[in-house]
Amino acid sequence: MLGHGQIWAAIDALAAKNGLSASGLARKSGLDPTTFNRSKRIAADGRPRWPSTESIAKALDATATNLDNFMGLLVEGGSQSPRNVPLIGLAQAGEGGFFDDAGFPTGQGWDEIPFPDADRGQVYALEISGDSMAPVFRDGDVVLVAPGAAVRRGDRVIVKTTDGEVMAKELARRTAKQVELRSLNAEHADRTFPANEIDWIARIVWASQ
Repeated sequence: MLGHGQIWAAIDALAAKNGLSASGLARKSGLDPTTFNRSKRIAADGRPRWPSTESIAKALDATATNLDNFMGLLVEGGSQSPRNVPLIGLAQAGEGGFFDDAGFPTGQGWDEIPFPDADRGQVYALEISGDSMAPVFRDGDVVLVAPGAAVRRGDRVIVKTTDGEVMAKELARRTAKQVELRSLNAEHADRTFPANEIDWIARIVWASQ
């Protein structure tokens, strides 16, 4: 069975083989330049987004690549070893000294988990504890957090306040003065904070459910 990361790795390999970036391959194929970008590979709700057969067919035609050669790239892409990303418990996340100002973990000695098609320097894994985020995220679920990713209204995010509170919410609204967060658990109230009480907000790009 072909995996999500395996197919995207093959597309990346096809681009590199032709001296192109992912966006360059899309343009050469007559597609929107963002079609193969990494930001397009995970949907806003964290689910994997797959390339369409039409976009793959156009990329093969644009690069004069036959299906056998592309299948070879699929095999090579699937053989790549997963990269390890830091794994942090939700309780740890609320303690001081574990993150920089952008929300990336600092220091050494973190537990790690393998995760395919991940840039270790751009993401980390967070293990959910408790039921305050159920039913969307349950105790023991692992979410992949990308502090450098753009955050938009409706995104599911991890938020850390200046008081050390860490929570998973949906971003309802963000202005220069305040941040409005929608609760994932109907039994928990929505939250609104002055902007200066938010330490950082990081987007959830994948969940283990």
